[in-house]
Amino acid sequence: MKEQRVGSHSVHQLQVHIVWITKYRYHVLQADVQLRCRELIRQTSDALDIQILKGVVSKDHIHLHISYPPSLSVSDLVKRLKGRSARMLLQEFPELKRRYWGGHLWGIGYGCWSIGNITDEMLQAYLDHHKAHPNGDENFILE
Repeated sequence: MKEQRVGSHSVHQLQVHIVWITKYRYHVLQADVQLRCRELIRQTSDALDIQILKGVVSKDHIHLHISYPPSLSVSDLVKRLKGRSARMLLQEFPELKRRYWGGHLWGIGYGCWSIGNITDEMLQAYLDHHKAHPNGDENFILE
C-alpha cells in the first residue's frame, strides 16, 4: 500500500494517471526539448506539491502517475503543467515557435484515470462496519 500524505488539515492518498499529447501528435519532444520538458514538469510539480510517482516524456505525449494534494483539482494541475511547460518551451526553442506559430504546443484536452489501492469489497466492508453506531443508533446511509 502506498504511503498516505499528511497536510495540516487532511490525510490523503490522491493519485491519478494523466496523459496529454503534442498538437497534431508531432514528434517534437526529442533531444534537448525532451530533457527541458521533463525538467519543467518536475519544477512545476515541486512548486505545486505534486509527487511524480512515474512518468514518461515520449516524442509526442506525456504520461504522468502522480500523487497530488486535495487543494488542487486535476483540471487545475493539468492546466498549470501544460501551460507553464508550453510557454517556456516555446520561448526557449525557436524551432517550436516556428512550427506552433499559434502558440499552442499541446493538444486540447487530456486523459485522466484515478488510481486507488482499495477494492469494492474493502469499501463495502468498511461501509457495513459503519452502518450501526456504537451506541445502537442507526447512522444515516447514503444509497
